[in-house]
Amino acid sequence: MTHPTPTPAQEQLVRTTGRALARAGLATAYGHCSLRLDAAHFLVCAPRPMGLLTPQDKGTVVSVNGPLPEGVLGEVRIHQQVYQRRPEVNGICRFFPPHVMALSAMKLTPSARHGFSSYFYPQVPRWHDTALVRNEAAAVGVADTLGQANAVVVSVNGAVTVADSIQKALVLAWFLEDAGRVENAVQAAGHSDTQIFDTAQQAQERATWNGGIVERMWDYLTHHDIEDKHP
Repeated sequence: MTHPTPTPAQEQLVRTTGRALARAGLATAYGHCSLRLDAAHFLVCAPRPMGLLTPQDKGTVVSVNGPLPEGVLGEVRIHQQVYQRRPEVNGICRFFPPHVMALSAMKLTPSARHGFSSYFYPQVPRWHDTALVRNEAAAVGVADTLGQANAVVVSVNGAVTVADSIQKALVLAWFLEDAGRVENAVQAAGHSDTQIFDTAQQAQERATWNGGIVERMWDYLTHHDIEDKHP
């Protein structure tokens, strides 16, 4: 089967997303992001620290079904499993948000307690296994735990966000970490029983994408990127 060839714009988009994750403190030496190219393929960033990606670093085209290409990180299996199950997903971020990881050490995940966490109502699901996701069974488990949600906490090993664009997946990654920040504060204050949204409808109304939500956050998170052509 012939693989599609990513355009220069698609390659840059993946690199920019990866660097934004690192610049926001959501990835250090670890993490990866991907962009769906068509129904059967996606582009994943080069296997190096995302904050160090250069304009010369090209990603790898990976089949949604089939073995991983040589040199691709083992946890990219998560991307495969999500793309298989969720045809509407066009972008995935795998990252390591500090506040969310602190919660996961207590077997907790963020609940919908403020505006940014409303996007994860009622609560972010959590994959239970503490091992790294380096085999097919574990990747299946993470994808099944994610279900139809837009984020999943991968035990004490970070998190994954998915969306209909890689830009939105990046925004959700930032929202998730802010949800973790608020959840940690609520837990520390002993107010874990406090409910902000009385109904799912209230949370859904707050979790809007209208009004340039993605565009404004994308500009904020990618400002002064090394491949940004704007002054």
